[in-house]
Amino acid sequence: MTLRGLGPGSSPGSHAGGIEARLGKLDAEDVVSRMWRRDHLVWKPEPTEIEDRLGWLTVSRDMRGEASALGAFGREVGEAGYRHVVLLGMGGSSLGPEVLRSVFGSAEGYPELIVLDSTVPAVVRHVSDGIDPARTLFLVSSKSGSTIEPNCLYAHFREMVEGVRGERAGESFVAVTDPGTVLERMGTEAGFRRTFVNPPDIGGRYSVLSYFGLVPAALIGLDVGELLERANGMAGGCAADVPASRNPGAQLGAWMGELALQGRDKLTLVTSPSIASFGLWVEQLLAESTGKEGKGIVPVVGEPLMLPEEYGDDRQFVYLRLEGDENGESDEFADALAGAGHPMMRTGLRDRYDLGAEFYRWKFATAIAGAVLGIHPFDQPDVQAAKDMTEAMLAGLLETGQLAAPQTEIPPEELLAVVEPGTYVAVLAYCGQTPGLDAELRVLRKRIAQGYGVVSTVGYGPRYLHSTGQLHKGGPASGRFLLLTADDGDDVLIPGRPYTFGQLARTQALGDLQALQSVGRRVTWVRLGGDVVESIRELAGRVC
Repeated sequence: MTLRGLGPGSSPGSHAGGIEARLGKLDAEDVVSRMWRRDHLVWKPEPTEIEDRLGWLTVSRDMRGEASALGAFGREVGEAGYRHVVLLGMGGSSLGPEVLRSVFGSAEGYPELIVLDSTVPAVVRHVSDGIDPARTLFLVSSKSGSTIEPNCLYAHFREMVEGVRGERAGESFVAVTDPGTVLERMGTEAGFRRTFVNPPDIGGRYSVLSYFGLVPAALIGLDVGELLERANGMAGGCAADVPASRNPGAQLGAWMGELALQGRDKLTLVTSPSIASFGLWVEQLLAESTGKEGKGIVPVVGEPLMLPEEYGDDRQFVYLRLEGDENGESDEFADALAGAGHPMMRTGLRDRYDLGAEFYRWKFATAIAGAVLGIHPFDQPDVQAAKDMTEAMLAGLLETGQLAAPQTEIPPEELLAVVEPGTYVAVLAYCGQTPGLDAELRVLRKRIAQGYGVVSTVGYGPRYLHSTGQLHKGGPASGRFLLLTADDGDDVLIPGRPYTFGQLARTQALGDLQALQSVGRRVTWVRLGGDVVESIRELAGRVC
């Protein structure tokens, strides 16, 4: 079976009939055309957070007129002598820019982009120590304008910049936000260099082709116009009058949704090495969009490659292949999986700018998959639970001066001893991300997969709260959760707040623990020693 737009070699295995039938059903129900007409009935009887969340369908077209101005702004910042841009944001405000930073890097003459989406003190210290505050531009990025992490980080860096720039500190800050937010007002009152006001009808995880993704892209010298041109080409392929059977976005959405309904709800993303970070963005898009009402597609990214026979029948695979990259290992892997009968979809990118097309395709596909699964793909009803519990614990900290102790007594080996086929294990690490830690977590994941025959995922806290946190609590009850925390070491004060970054990170971990427990998820808390890498190595030895 060959689906146009998904690349040669795509193989649905024994699921071809179901996918073809699903595409036919999408056409019979006029789903694609109704999406473009913003018909909320494609998903739910009520229009809440649907009719006002479909601006992503046309934003890449609408933003074409801003490409020149964004390019000029990027050149202005480069010529002003800034060496770094530090983006302060979470979830949809940070993951798209992180992909662009990782894949493209900075053009000559443009500053280096650092995406800071953590409250862990070691991470805050590392960024603070690695920049010159007098030559750094800070991009405060928040749709709501009230997200606690970027607001605390802003307070920290504002104090640093005021120490070297005094009354002109505001010129080192730029905001991206929705109209009417506290952040928009602050941008004016605090003398920000610029405030970009985004169209309000776009949810955070669908916003990469709006100012939230395009401003950081311009600041590192990307050709914003070309990125939008590729996205608009894909939008044309997904247009209202293109049948689902020839519509790249609808094809991918039907594939994901139908296979999930048939029990293959673990979407494993395989990529060429140079575009591996794209998985971070896909992870949030799929997890937060589909993980609700006890349903969902579990995105699996960055997983070590294994033999075909080591994968269960709960898997589906998508391979994004960048032409000219070092694809030997991933090509061989994809061929072996397809040959063993696993459903394997392949799609090719001509060059890095084709990521613009893939951003669009995956957003469209996720909306289609939501219709297939019968869920609302634009809200995130379970994300607030962890936030509320964090706020309650911070209030308790102010009253008593102490943080509550975690209530969990399940040893990690006991938690994993009861995993069954179809389970996934989420490793949630409140630690500073380093190459050494990443490598040790890959070893742990491979041992979990080979030792227990189940999927594993990794999320760094608190980033994952704005990414996979919705799926963990609102999606299938098949998750098992290892929540890891490390010693804060030298803590970092937050100006104007009665708590530190270390206390904030710990309450976020505790809040998520309680939120998971409140919906009956099996979770255990593991305190890591001073040597985090060695502690992960010891944990892998205990459980596997």
